[in-house]
Amino acid sequence: MEGSESDGGVTPIAKWKNDFSRTFQYYLDRSTPHTIERWLGTLAVAMIYVLRVYYVQGFYVISYGLGIYVLNLLIGFLSPKVDPELEALDGASLPTKGSDEFKPFIRRLPEFKFWYAITKAFVVAFVLTFFSMLDVPVFWPILLCYWIFLFFLTMKRQILHMIKYKYVPFDIGKQRYTNKKSASSSGTQETEG
Repeated sequence: MEGSESDGGVTPIAKWKNDFSRTFQYYLDRSTPHTIERWLGTLAVAMIYVLRVYYVQGFYVISYGLGIYVLNLLIGFLSPKVDPELEALDGASLPTKGSDEFKPFIRRLPEFKFWYAITKAFVVAFVLTFFSMLDVPVFWPILLCYWIFLFFLTMKRQILHMIKYKYVPFDIGKQRYTNKKSASSSGTQETEG
């Protein structure tokens, strides 16, 4: 019974799956610092999907489901990990004055997981377009209008939430402070240099 599963041996399929998983995770980890390249790759995958849907003139329900899923991911990406509304009930809240403790914005869905989930969603949707039983005939302009309506409604709610609790989910980079001197002292420095 050498090499059998009852002996504790590993089957070739399990070994291949483990090797593939490790290799995939290795390249996924190596892609982490390359944000722009990752998003460009996702944009390429999305364009391939859009071309596929345009070429076959169908699979609008799959596209609608993909759009709803991406919208859900976007809400998670723009939301703080700890909801300020719930935190306010506990007595703690986001800093509102300069003397309050600084709390950095931590996303509910980090950028890397957001990217990975969107990329997987486009790949899965692309694969689903090869199954004709999933091509449900629908009047796609209604789905598009409804998705746009949902998008604006949820974004309005999210933006109002951001304004109410004074948080910005975007990191524009390191904040730089300029030297605030009077105009007369800055004029003398320019003539000296």
